[in-house]
Amino acid sequence: MEIFGVVNASPDSLAGFSVVSDQTEAEEYGAHLLAEGADHLDVGAQASHGNAAFVSADEEWRIIEGPLQGLLSSGVEVAIDTWQVETARRALDAGAHVLNAADALQSDEMIELAAEREVQVVLPFMMGPDPRHLKHVQGDPVQVMVDWFDLQLERAARWGIRERLMLDPGTGFAPPHWEWEDRFRYQKAIYSGLDRLRVFELPLYVPIAWKQTPDRLELVDLVLAQEVEYVRAHIPRQIRQRHAAVRGGTPLPTSDLWPGYE
Repeated sequence: MEIFGVVNASPDSLAGFSVVSDQTEAEEYGAHLLAEGADHLDVGAQASHGNAAFVSADEEWRIIEGPLQGLLSSGVEVAIDTWQVETARRALDAGAHVLNAADALQSDEMIELAAEREVQVVLPFMMGPDPRHLKHVQGDPVQVMVDWFDLQLERAARWGIRERLMLDPGTGFAPPHWEWEDRFRYQKAIYSGLDRLRVFELPLYVPIAWKQTPDRLELVDLVLAQEVEYVRAHIPRQIRQRHAAVRGGTPLPTSDLWPGYE
């Protein structure tokens, strides 16, 4: 399992400890994440929680250009996390190695950019422009996801990028605007069925919760037990420790909360 350590350039991020504002801060924080067990780095300038403020492509680039340069100086692969094609283009031109396509490649412009560049692409599950309607999905939510990826991968194959994709169940903040109890039940159902995405024979990329509550750590361990290829994590050292414990057959208690990440 490889870890993308999370760096946020958005001041809107709920994970305030991960926010950087310039090249120097990003370089230092990126080095910290790598020392803590990250293999790669992921940076974005548009927070993805439901109450985040919108930023234009020009503003997003102004925010992220310096931090991106700081992370690239580390010499490891850096993913640009954005739903705006112009930001993605500028970041890839600047040297970013992975496109974390937060728009789920829904626009022709974004999938065309992905086709132009020889980079890996994260494809997150997304049911339309407003994922809130997932609450009304009837039946098996994993089957809904499998059917959606099946259609999207047909489209990706036509663009010649299928084999460069990593599949993300889209659970970083999804579904937004739900009560946590509903989101927990939804995410537990999805994580319990991750193995069903193996039918596509592509690597899995899962965003890991950073807030320290027993139920969130239960979800973390559930993901780690699936032996996914990639996780996106704010606290790499904790994820390394919990992964080793899960693999060793002695999972750490979900009451083992780390202070400072509430």
